[in-house]
This record gives sequence, structure tokens and C-alpha cells, in this order.
Amino acid sequence: MEIEDLLSAEHVLADFRASSKKQTIQALSRKLADTLSLDSRMVFDKLLERERLGSTGVGKGVAIPHARIDGLERITGLFARLASPIDFDSVDDVPVDIVFMLLAPTDAGADHLKALARISRLLRDEKTLAKLRVTSDASALYAMLAQPTSNAA
Repeated sequence: MEIEDLLSAEHVLADFRASSKKQTIQALSRKLADTLSLDSRMVFDKLLERERLGSTGVGKGVAIPHARIDGLERITGLFARLASPIDFDSVDDVPVDIVFMLLAPTDAGADHLKALARISRLLRDEKTLAKLRVTSDASALYAMLAQPTSNAA
């Protein structure tokens, strides 16, 4: 599974502005829901429900909020590089500036876990993170994210 299977160029945001974890999840879920013709409140609620189980702030300034959604046809993501880091209750207490939101169909099963693992591998790489953090052009961010696995690290 490649990142470009999960992410389209229209779902990459550079210098996204938000002041809190809740505001970030709400605004990003609204954008993703609108492009997928889903109810944005339902998507937001599902993402918050998942956050209550434990923060999706995975460390090193990265968060991967995710949820399973009824009626969704395929796994879809949205990437945002935040203009300013925000507190995300991350496991390492480092403020988050990189967010990769992932929505999966309710019945995605192992594919949902594979997608999360692929995103996590990509965003654990220090060189990749450094490049993403200094790039303020959405199309350049998409090009970096969409590189095949063999070139991503």
C-alpha cells in the first residue's frame, strides 16, 4: 500500500492554522467529509471517540487521527502541515505540527491497519519529517508524501 493510494493532492494542506487539538480535528474532518460527501459532524464525532481511547499524537510532533466510518467506500487520508505546533496530548508531550488524518470503511479490517502502519513508517523517518516541516507548498508536500516506498526514506 502506497501513500498515493490513500491521499490525493487536494487533501494536502500547507501552513494550516489551528489553535487546539479539537479545532484541528474539527476543521480537518470537515474538509475531508465535505470532499467525500459525508456528514462532517459524524466524522468529527468518530474521530473524537477514537481520541478518547488514547491520543493519536504518536510522538516527534506527529499525529495520526483516524476512525472507521459507515458508508465510506475506500480508505482516504488528509495531510496537514500546521503553521504553528499545537498541544495534542502526544505520548512524548511534544507539540504537533504534522497531522495525517485517516478515514476507513467500517469493514476495512486489515487494510486499515496496513494504512496506519504505512503512514507511521513514513512519518517516523527523521529526514522525511525534516523535509515536510520546511516545505510550505502543498503540491511539493504531496510529491514528497507520494513517493514510492523504496524512495520514501
